[in-house]
Amino acid sequence: MAAKYPEFQLRLPSGDGINRARGLLLDETGTNGSRKFLVRSGSPARDHVMPSFAKHFRGQFRRREELKAAGVLVPSARWPGWLELTEDVECGSPSFAAELLVGAPRNGWIEWRTEDGAPLSDFMSGIWAGPNRPWLVRGSNVTGLDLVQRLWLPEGRVTLAASRLRQGIQQGISKEHLRALVQEDYESTATYGQKQQLVEDQHAFLSRMKPGDTVCTISGGKLYVGEITGEVEQTESEDRRSNLRRPVEWQPTGHPYDELPEELQQKLSIQHDVVDLTSVQAHIEGLGLTDEELVEEAEAIERDPSMEIPALTARRELELPEPTEELADELLVHDSEWLREVRDLLWDERQLVLYGPPGTGKTFIALKLAEFLGGGPEQVKLVQFHPSYAYEDFFEGFRPQEDAQTREVAFRLTAGPLRELADLASREGNRHIPYFLIIDEINRANLAKVFGELYFLLEYRNKSVRLTYSGDDFALPPNLFVIGTMNTADRSIALVDAAMRRRFAFVELSPRTEPTRGLLRRWLAKEGKDAEPAELLDALNSRIDDPDFRIGPSYLMKKGVYREGGLERTWRTKILPLMEEHHYGEGVDIEKRYGLAALRESLG
Repeated sequence: MAAKYPEFQLRLPSGDGINRARGLLLDETGTNGSRKFLVRSGSPARDHVMPSFAKHFRGQFRRREELKAAGVLVPSARWPGWLELTEDVECGSPSFAAELLVGAPRNGWIEWRTEDGAPLSDFMSGIWAGPNRPWLVRGSNVTGLDLVQRLWLPEGRVTLAASRLRQGIQQGISKEHLRALVQEDYESTATYGQKQQLVEDQHAFLSRMKPGDTVCTISGGKLYVGEITGEVEQTESEDRRSNLRRPVEWQPTGHPYDELPEELQQKLSIQHDVVDLTSVQAHIEGLGLTDEELVEEAEAIERDPSMEIPALTARRELELPEPTEELADELLVHDSEWLREVRDLLWDERQLVLYGPPGTGKTFIALKLAEFLGGGPEQVKLVQFHPSYAYEDFFEGFRPQEDAQTREVAFRLTAGPLRELADLASREGNRHIPYFLIIDEINRANLAKVFGELYFLLEYRNKSVRLTYSGDDFALPPNLFVIGTMNTADRSIALVDAAMRRRFAFVELSPRTEPTRGLLRRWLAKEGKDAEPAELLDALNSRIDDPDFRIGPSYLMKKGVYREGGLERTWRTKILPLMEEHHYGEGVDIEKRYGLAALRESLG
């Protein structure tokens, strides 16, 4: 036993009238390096376990049953309704010991505390401060071998290759010290970028990970989850594949990768050997557990009932509300079923383009529909593309900024509208709320230049990519939707390549089809105005052969049109110039073919 450690105590759920369990951290380690823990005789234990305990914590459940059968864990005479240990019991780790007594998940490195409340983790040397974190460590393909199946799961370990790192590295080493050692030890065998990543991975494994942290790995199409149960060990591995090692208590079964939440898949797709998974910790905590089991677990740890359970919060389903008849009436859409189809396309594709001639209400419908589906204008951001628009404007780039104190100007990494909205949508607590980016005139920019590597993410939302400027690993949040508008009269539509067309659903708004065809007539009826402008517009469009150049109703849905002389003025200054441009160089008499007098005569 290790006299240098104090006695630790564990408070059991609803255990106000009973003593606390008592135990000691041992210097002795198991075969895999886990720190053993001794639970003192006379410690109380719950007389029942949470229903899913036997399924998810087989070893602890089996040990409980063995202790009961051996007469070591018996009904307590001192505390009716509780169990009590009749002799000391040695466990493989502090968490195993806590789970044995409570019959529910427990992080023993935090739950076991001294009499004055200090957690056990405070007494471990070289431990990174802060709350426990989940980590991904890759081991399914280490120079051609699957170490997960060959070593990690059978022997209860997680390892990291560090074949050229000198012996004697201590847990808790600083990143700067480690960087200097990597620079020397890998001087001629790794590139600059490789050395940078080696420092990040090895520092996380050596100094940031600590007992009680969760570790995840992928093998054979499954995600395996465990708990780190001891300190790091450096070995001279013969095959140079597992030089840094930590003991792990792995859960007995893996979780199929294809069934994991999309946000978790995004983080797991980051191609580093060690990845901090803190941003998806709630998803990991809920793996394999039903909502009912999560509630039972929360009750077992006496969680404040007024607080939401993180794993349940993370599971809150993203929803797009069904468009209503009221929305259809507001937008003067002929049928709410059309709006539902647009909503379904957004749900399936996440990206959609409304395209058609000018004046068909594309931007108006995009904004109103996004505000309805998102729950308000604060969930919607609009940007307009133009020929000089670039990736740095849209996503992120270095921009000149003035320092508020020194007044000096320097180039600093600045987030664009897409990065800002994505960061907002991915915040904890926001992930079930839909956010919308409206891109007006999406076809007027060089799309390949503006989107860059984001092209890939538009199609593969469950993946992540390394960003050009910041170097961050980035994924588009599943609750971020993109609606573009496209003017078909603008010949820049030719810039929309096949890759873009494949990533967006396309919905036409054209004067020849509903909901645009009858929009002006419905608006005039609603406003109590004469139907002549609608008849004139129909007559005008019937004379335009190219459907992409037909005129939308928005030109005639403004108050100025219906003042004295307003219709003639609008026709002369807005509509006829469009016809002049369309027939430029053809020698067509625009006034004779498209003028108000000619159209009224045809109607008369």
